[in-house]
Amino acid sequence: MTTARPSGLDGIFRPRSVAVVGASRREGSIGRQVVANLIASGFQGPVYPVNPKAEVVLSVPAFPSVRAIRGPVDLAVLVVPPDAVLRAAEECGKKGVKGLVVITAGFREIGGVGIEREEKLKAIARRYRMRVIGPNCMGIINTEPEFACNASFSATPPPKGSVAMVSQSGALGEAILADAAQAGLGVAMFASVGNRVDVTAADLVAYWGDDDTVKVILLYLETVGEAAEFVQVVRQVARKKPVIAVKSGRSDAGAMAASSHTGSIAGADVAADTLLQQCGVLRVDNFRDMFALAQALLHQPPPSGRRMVVITNAGGPGILATDALVGLGMEMAPIASATEKALRRVLPVEASVHNPIDLIASANAERYRAALRIVAKDKAVDGFVVLFVSPIMIDAAAVAQAIVDETRELQKPVLACVMGRQRGDEALQILQDAGIPVFRYPEDAATTLRLMCRRHRWLERRPVKLPTLKVSKATAEKLFKTQAGDGWLPAATAEAILQAYGVPFAPGRRVTSAEAAVGAAHKLGFPVVLKAEAAALLHKSEHRAVRTGLRSGDEVFAAAQDLLERLGKQFGDVTLQVQAHAEGHREVLLGMTRDARYGPLYAAGLGGVQVELMRDVAIRVGPLDGGDPGEMFSSLKGKALLGEFRGAPAADLDAAVEALLRLQRLVDDFPRIAEVEVNPFILAARGRRSVAVDCRMRVQG
Repeated sequence: MTTARPSGLDGIFRPRSVAVVGASRREGSIGRQVVANLIASGFQGPVYPVNPKAEVVLSVPAFPSVRAIRGPVDLAVLVVPPDAVLRAAEECGKKGVKGLVVITAGFREIGGVGIEREEKLKAIARRYRMRVIGPNCMGIINTEPEFACNASFSATPPPKGSVAMVSQSGALGEAILADAAQAGLGVAMFASVGNRVDVTAADLVAYWGDDDTVKVILLYLETVGEAAEFVQVVRQVARKKPVIAVKSGRSDAGAMAASSHTGSIAGADVAADTLLQQCGVLRVDNFRDMFALAQALLHQPPPSGRRMVVITNAGGPGILATDALVGLGMEMAPIASATEKALRRVLPVEASVHNPIDLIASANAERYRAALRIVAKDKAVDGFVVLFVSPIMIDAAAVAQAIVDETRELQKPVLACVMGRQRGDEALQILQDAGIPVFRYPEDAATTLRLMCRRHRWLERRPVKLPTLKVSKATAEKLFKTQAGDGWLPAATAEAILQAYGVPFAPGRRVTSAEAAVGAAHKLGFPVVLKAEAAALLHKSEHRAVRTGLRSGDEVFAAAQDLLERLGKQFGDVTLQVQAHAEGHREVLLGMTRDARYGPLYAAGLGGVQVELMRDVAIRVGPLDGGDPGEMFSSLKGKALLGEFRGAPAADLDAAVEALLRLQRLVDDFPRIAEVEVNPFILAARGRRSVAVDCRMRVQG
């Protein structure tokens, strides 16, 4: 027997008795279906239908109220009208009920009175220390024989298994259970959490993380909820067992209104996707991929590397598998010469012994067996994709058995793809019974392998300690105090604050006249850059507010006059910044935008005026550790541009990494900062000075 858990959810998932408040005799009603499911699931304790107008429900004696039940009640399922839920919950609290499953809708989702009703339900639950699933949910299921409990109105009883599922949608919960059963995926526990008045996805992940009957956790999320709690819990649990999620809501039109480059790029879905990845959650696009990945992780070891081998009896599927694997970031394993020679001895001359290994259409079980036995010994292979297109003259079941026999002792993942009809169903069953996932198309197998690789890399990664950074918090505090109210800080103030935290800037001077600009240029030394600054001038390049490569006083004077006259008409008071030319040769962006749901989102990417066009920016949810910034730059599509390029030396990425960590320290020390961006940060070669040349900062609160 599993011991009681500190999260207090045993009263919901392992109750000794269940009351169904709102049980009904009416065919097709939810109240009747819940009682029927409890009985059909083989629940070991008493089921108490509560209905003041019925003496019996489904041959079980009914009670007029929870108070009238003589024995203790661990779990109560509420299926009463919305205006009766609070009274029923109060009665359950007085009875000593440990957990409520509130199936009834009509709460926060309808607004107005529903919000008020939900707050009152939350208060009742806290007063009586009851854990609550819902409201507006489809219930919970536990298939564990000792505690078998289907307290839901699901029409599909799931087969017993090792997967736990949580759904934020009741309607989708029914579909998830039906599809899981069809995919042959056994369920240990299921919960539809609805409005999450109390129990959240994080609570369930924590509960299942300590449960030995649960091997894989599946999530359907519409919102992450309390991000800090979710991160803390899921990051720990994902190290013990896989967590897979389908997260809906990929669009975020609100991001288009963001003023900074960072804010416009770091939309809601980017933030959610990043948060899930950082927690070790494997995000998939659909439930088909979710179930396939769950099956693979239940029965197959994760690959220790990205080098895959494809073994096929048809060239076309082999090419498709190769394209899919390479396109998803994996590699085709280099077959050792000894392996090729051994294959050549057992395969027809027409066969290909290069990866993908093509056994040709006449390949039977013995040919598959011989090839697999040889390739299994090759240490350069991290994972196998075995394809079989079943010709009419080949026994597919025998081929499947050969695949099972020759890979049984492998400590590497084996995924199969069976295409064809000749004993195809039998072959599929043989493979599945042996724990080898079977896919209809090779692209699906490649998608699953990619996510298995991602899990292995995440498990291998360990947090990197933050470096010690010397900063001047007192200086920054004084500068913030000079700025009252919310909004964008003057550029000079934002720059000074960042410099107080050790972010280096190119030398510069701010002036208000063309004559003063010329004088500043002579003191800084030519060539110089001239910029216009104004309160509403956020994107300088859009207004031709930057002039570069000015090499004489005359050029500076003419440029200054143009900026002052032209932009002064549009923006009012305009200040000029004369800045020394930065010697660096690569531009990157460093930034942060504070998301109301997920907290600080940090950005690092290729910078300059094309940042939003190229959108080659990596996002991480804070806090960053010492290894995150480097990994962010390494993940960029254009990372090669930061290395040696056309005779230019590699950029000093260490300078950008340190600057981003300094920016994070500033954001941590001053929660008022809503957005901050350094763009461009110009990287010099190693040993030279990398500097920022522009920044912006917005404060609020």
